[in-house]
Amino acid sequence: MKTREQMTDFIEKQKVAFIASVDEDGFPNVKAMFAPRKREGNCFYFTTNTSSMRAQQFMKNPKASIYFYNKGRFKYEGIMLTGTMEVLQDEEIKKEIWQIGDTMFYKKGVTDPDYCVLKFTAARGRYYCDLKTENFSVEDLL
Repeated sequence: MKTREQMTDFIEKQKVAFIASVDEDGFPNVKAMFAPRKREGNCFYFTTNTSSMRAQQFMKNPKASIYFYNKGRFKYEGIMLTGTMEVLQDEEIKKEIWQIGDTMFYKKGVTDPDYCVLKFTAARGRYYCDLKTENFSVEDLL
């Protein structure tokens, strides 16, 4: 098992995260997204459109998971975190997460009503490497 520092370093090096929501029929829906814009302890912050299917699903059912992986030449490594996702419309967090190129997606800028922040709060995790898996407590490692 990796140490807290190794897990954090692994997650921060990934350019893509997969996020999973639950649809109205109870089925998981997975989507690749850019890596989180911000991380505080066991909380990860992403941006998306308020009108997106994913944001709408999280508003109805906050259960979520995120997955980070790296496929090296000889080694595959992954970390799955499960927890809850909040859809935030707070101006302060929207400004904090905003990046200059975001106007390509949100034409009205940081105040665009179709711009929101997804806040994922991890509750537990599972680590995979070299054909071994291990569950872990988020408090222990993140």
